[in-house]
Amino acid sequence: MDKFRIVGGTPLSGQLAVSGSKNSALPALAACLLTDEPVVLRRVPNVKDISTMRELLEYAGARVRDEEGRVRVHAKTLDRPEAPYEVVKTMRASSLVLGPLVARTGRARVSMPGGCAIGARPINFHVSALEQLGARIEQAHGYVEAQAPEGLRGGPIHFDRITVTGTEDVLMAAVLARGETVIRNAAREPEVKDLADLLTAMGAKIQGAGTSIIRVQGVERLHGAEHTIIPDRIEAGTFLLAAAISGGDVTVTECCPEHVAALTTKMELAGAEVDLAATDALRVRCARRPKPIDVTTEEYPGFATDLQAQYMAWMTLAEGISFVTETIFENRFMHAPELARMGASIRIEGRQAIIAGREQLLGAQVLASDLRASASLVLAALVARGESVIDRVYHMDRGYERIEEKLAAAGANIERVQARDL
Repeated sequence: MDKFRIVGGTPLSGQLAVSGSKNSALPALAACLLTDEPVVLRRVPNVKDISTMRELLEYAGARVRDEEGRVRVHAKTLDRPEAPYEVVKTMRASSLVLGPLVARTGRARVSMPGGCAIGARPINFHVSALEQLGARIEQAHGYVEAQAPEGLRGGPIHFDRITVTGTEDVLMAAVLARGETVIRNAAREPEVKDLADLLTAMGAKIQGAGTSIIRVQGVERLHGAEHTIIPDRIEAGTFLLAAAISGGDVTVTECCPEHVAALTTKMELAGAEVDLAATDALRVRCARRPKPIDVTTEEYPGFATDLQAQYMAWMTLAEGISFVTETIFENRFMHAPELARMGASIRIEGRQAIIAGREQLLGAQVLASDLRASASLVLAALVARGESVIDRVYHMDRGYERIEEKLAAAGANIERVQARDL
């Protein structure tokens, strides 16, 4: 099993390039199931979740060809409109194929989502919305089975709680439903807008993507298209925080500054210098310990829950006490005990973490519990005195493309090792 070995204390410098968004590429790949014509996606990151989604598309009957970030999907026929547990057990995004499969074939059988153990992911939002579009759905033995032999029909959808994957799943179903669908309290994340742009290029009629109300006029069929995935805003944020926590001077390139505005605002308040280096690049410098600045996670455009762990790692060095409040996932503080092994002072009270900043973290052996927790431990190790070994980095491989190579190129003393090499 792979581990990261990191010797801290070296400020990062130079450039860190951002890959395409994993959380955008996953629904984009699912959307390829909606047409029998080829769809070409550019800037698809080479991460584990993407390879799992590719395997799922191939299982359903699609032909997938990958050429260094350019993925061509041709779902001419879908003989098995299913997402079996054996394929998707490590991926939380399996529910994204539910809507496309039932819209395209009239039936779908999808295993309940797996992935990180950071809290409940209620698929009932997807289920209820698809039922309102006319699907008959049963849940049994860990699977959701949907039937719509006469096709789906448009209608009003209102999410009781904002859900990104729910919005994306229903959006993909609605584009082939008869009549108009209006999705209210829709997620506003950039990944939803990116999906809508792809669907529009395929012939869908969508208005309002990126706002809380999305209107979809169903069409009879979609056609092929080419589309470039947006930059990964979570990777961009992770790199910005890596530069800050290491006391470095880094330009994060090929990103979208607007997508990380909630983070950069907090970073500037905490004392980091964040400058627009180009329309798609941000330069960050931080030569001192940060000020303690509180954050509360929110849906976009608020502070992203996927950056909470990395931000907490930075606040462990703050000159005072800071509060991190998690409102999205109930179990997303599992990195706190591991940061404590490195000398951090963190107390958890329900959905709030209270962090008393320390002058120094110390290297230690730590265990990654989920994707973003992995990133927080890497960031802490970059600044900790001595050597750290991070176990279970397969979590990080689900969402970051060659992160150890990118960080090493910016000066980090980091390497991927096998257990037998330690």
